[in-house]
Amino acid sequence: MKYIDEFRDGEVAGKLAQAIRQEAAPARRYHFMEFCGGHTHAISRYGVSDLLPDNVVMIHGPGCPVCVLPIGRIDQAIQMALDHGVILCTYGDCLRVPASDGLSLLKAKARGADVRMVYSSADALALAQKHPDRQVVFFAIGFETTTPPTAVALSQAKALGVSNFSVLCCHVLTPAAVTSILTSPEVQELGTVVLDGLVGPAHVSTIIGSAPYEFVSERFHQPVVIAGFEPLDVMQAIRMLIRQVNEGRAEVENEFSRAVTRDGNRKAQRLVDEVFELRETFEWRGLGELPHSALRIREAYADFDAERRFPTPYRSVPDHKACECGAILRGVKRPQDCKIFGTVCTPDNPVGSCMVSSEGACAAHYTYGRYKDV
Repeated sequence: MKYIDEFRDGEVAGKLAQAIRQEAAPARRYHFMEFCGGHTHAISRYGVSDLLPDNVVMIHGPGCPVCVLPIGRIDQAIQMALDHGVILCTYGDCLRVPASDGLSLLKAKARGADVRMVYSSADALALAQKHPDRQVVFFAIGFETTTPPTAVALSQAKALGVSNFSVLCCHVLTPAAVTSILTSPEVQELGTVVLDGLVGPAHVSTIIGSAPYEFVSERFHQPVVIAGFEPLDVMQAIRMLIRQVNEGRAEVENEFSRAVTRDGNRKAQRLVDEVFELRETFEWRGLGELPHSALRIREAYADFDAERRFPTPYRSVPDHKACECGAILRGVKRPQDCKIFGTVCTPDNPVGSCMVSSEGACAAHYTYGRYKDV
C-alpha cells in the first residue's frame, strides 16, 4: 500500500539505524523531544528507541490532546450532561479521562447522563438535527488538526439554523506549548529538561504549515524537523536533527514533505479564523495557565457557544497526588518513574490522562515498552 508499507520497511530501518549510529558523535549526547502523541505511539510501537545509539535520547512532550486537558474541563462537560440534561457528544478517548469525585464521562453516563461517543463533529451536528427536541453539546478538544472540522460544524449549524446544537470549545495551540516548555518560569520551576532539538508534529503541520515553528529556531536556536508518523519518518527526522546539531545549525526542516508545506492549508486557516479567536489564557495539564494558547468561539457564533448557553464556571482542579502525568507531559519524568504506573494505574483503570489515549506516553509504554523494565 503506497505511503504505508514503504515507511515500515525493516531493511531500510536497519540501514537508517546504522547511519544514525555513524553520524551521532560518540563524545556527546543528543536529547530530542517529540511533541506529538502520534510520534510517541510510533516510537514505542515500532521500537525506534531500541534502534538508536545510547547517546540519542527521545523525550516525550505534551502532544497528546486528551492528556493536556485539565480535570476542570472534564468537570465542565460532566456538569453540562448531568445538570442541564444535554446530549453530550465527544471522542472516545475523552470518555475515560478521570475527573473530580471519582467520575469520568463514562461513569457520569452510568449515573444517567446522556453521553455519546462520536467520530466527528459532523456526527454531533447530525444528532442535533435528528433530535430537535434535545440540546446537543459537542465537547471539542484537540490541537490545530481537529479545529477545522469543529469550525465546519459551527458554520453549518449557523447556516442551517440548527438552534439546539452548541460546542464546548477546548481546542489548544501547539506553538504555545512549545514556547512554554522552552521559556516558562512556572514550568521550569517544576522541573527542567535539556533539549537539543524538536520533532515537529505531523497532522498539526498539515494545517498550520512549517512557518509557525520558525520562531523556535530563530529565538531559541533549536533545530526542528517536522516528521510523519511512520517509523522511517521518525528515524529520518532524528537523523536530520543529529546533522543540524553536528553542523551547529538551527533550522526548520520538513521530512513530511508529502503532506506538509510551509504555509499549510490556507482554506482551513481562514475558516478557523472566521469562527474562533484566541483566549487570553487557558489551563493545560502539566503546564499550568498559558497565555493565548487556546481558542474560543467568536461573538458572531455566540449562540452556538455551550459555555454561554449553559453557564458552568471553570474551576481548576489539582491532579491526583500520586499521578506524575504533569511531569511526564513536560518531559521531566518518564512513565516508569511514576510509582503507580502499571500497578494502580493501567489502561483499564487510568488514574491519570496519560494512561487513557493511545497517544499518551504512559499508555504507549504500558502497551509496548514495559517489558524492558522487568
